[in-house]
Amino acid sequence: MAVNSRGMAACVKHAARVMIEGQVRGSIVCTASLTAESGTEFATDYTMSKHAVLGLVRSASKQLAARGVRVNCVSPGSVLTPLLCDMLKVGMEDLGKMIAPMYARSGNGMLTEKHVADAVVFLASEEAEFVTGHNLVVDGGVNPL
Repeated sequence: MAVNSRGMAACVKHAARVMIEGQVRGSIVCTASLTAESGTEFATDYTMSKHAVLGLVRSASKQLAARGVRVNCVSPGSVLTPLLCDMLKVGMEDLGKMIAPMYARSGNGMLTEKHVADAVVFLASEEAEFVTGHNLVVDGGVNPL
């Protein structure tokens, strides 16, 4: 809870301070989670902490917009990572078997770190210069919100 919510708040606070002092217009991109949008039957504390990130992004985006600082976040679905393995207490191979059917329904293949990184690059780019306070869900369409 502390890392995901207070840690993210500290990062946004200090990044914004440096950007404003340097008169830098730009973007801060946070990481939330699909669970913040949809909930889950496990890991309630994780879901709450990521929901706090959404509140932070929505509030900070309003506070910093006049200074030329955009604040957005990405909310990835399940990505085959050691973090998710630890959370679910399963090995990488078993995790792959667990989440593969979910992505098979989407017809888009499996969500990877690259998909998430591409979303972050977009939000940080000038192509998103008029996007702020947005939560970009990256899940290949597997979770109808």
